[in-house]
Amino acid sequence: MINKFAHSNYHTICDELASADPELAEIINSHGYPPLWSRPNTFETLVHIILEQQVSLASALSALNKLKEHVQEITPARILLLTDEEMKACYCSRQKTSYIKYLAEAIISGQLSLTELEQLSGEEVRAKLVALKGIGNWTADVYLMFVLQHPDIFPAGDLAAVNALKRVKNFPADTTKEQILQIAETWQPYRTIATMLLWHFYLSSPKR
Repeated sequence: MINKFAHSNYHTICDELASADPELAEIINSHGYPPLWSRPNTFETLVHIILEQQVSLASALSALNKLKEHVQEITPARILLLTDEEMKACYCSRQKTSYIKYLAEAIISGQLSLTELEQLSGEEVRAKLVALKGIGNWTADVYLMFVLQHPDIFPAGDLAAVNALKRVKNFPADTTKEQILQIAETWQPYRTIATMLLWHFYLSSPKR
């Protein structure tokens, strides 16, 4: 059984992290506990995460809502009925259209079962997801954190998390990925929750 976090133990884990890391403690002192961000294990959720790749959250949500307007319910079968032009009218780039349709085909063919992913280890989930066109480590990280509630993921490719870490630790802009990962390792086995604290700081603090 995969170890997960939930509302019942979320604040306790935040407090445990804060007791060992004064900068994380300061985030809670200044901004309170972060929300427990979560999403359902659905095709629509994975489409949403793909849309979020390398764009603002607002842009991705706008595209997702436009798709919903168009098909009412975002399912693999309904997505595959859309032409590329219809996808473009829903603010989906040509590249992301191909990723989303590839994902839809993988689910319909049985190549990917979202329900089965719930029983796999993080490494197994990642391997199955990154085998699909258009899904890399960042998308797999977000899925593991938000959907499956795996507690020990640090998304090294997430600019908001990395930049927040640099700010709270007062690190220079040219801090290396290796140095970032070394800090993140000190938050094991709760790197996911530490990342949620960093996102909370990023969203709550005035941008420099």
